[in-house]
Amino acid sequence: MYLITVLGNLLIILAISSDSHLHTPMYFFLSNLSVVDIGSTSTTIPKMLVNIQTQNKAITYAGCITQMYFFLFFGVLDDFLLTVMAYDRFVAICHPLHYMVFMNPRLCGLLVLVSWITIVSLFYGTSLGVYLSSAGTHKSQSIATASVMYTVVTPMLNPFIYSLRNRDIKGALRRLVGVAALYGPFVLGLGKHP
Repeated sequence: MYLITVLGNLLIILAISSDSHLHTPMYFFLSNLSVVDIGSTSTTIPKMLVNIQTQNKAITYAGCITQMYFFLFFGVLDDFLLTVMAYDRFVAICHPLHYMVFMNPRLCGLLVLVSWITIVSLFYGTSLGVYLSSAGTHKSQSIATASVMYTVVTPMLNPFIYSLRNRDIKGALRRLVGVAALYGPFVLGLGKHP
């Protein structure tokens, strides 16, 4: 599931960055969402896989603090990006003739930058302290299952929900795969230049 999450989101980022037709606000936000999904799963899943493999659930205090910081960081960033994406769709639907005026590249960059910065200042200390103080009081199977659903399944499904069902993304991925199939052997030194 972790590999599917990382590879699916990397494909989305690569498809959006390589196709100039997808350099629009909506796809800019989708590629940022993919970065956040990779970050959020990479914060917890590798440690979880090591714990399962070694049957050792110990974590250092510094490791716990670091993991919790990045988990909260990417979780809240995900919420902010989804809010920005909702605003983008609102403008596209309610004001289609003014869409490119409202959602210019400067505003899109500013919205993403603000999302990265309304997280560090708000949640650096307060959320971390609240979460750590209550972390020892909950030990049930249902909370563990809910945690896995939130940290593993949701980021894995985001590429399918937001992007791979999209006609433009599918076209970009087809072109990307076509270019890779055409130039792949040449790049590896196995074929002749077309």
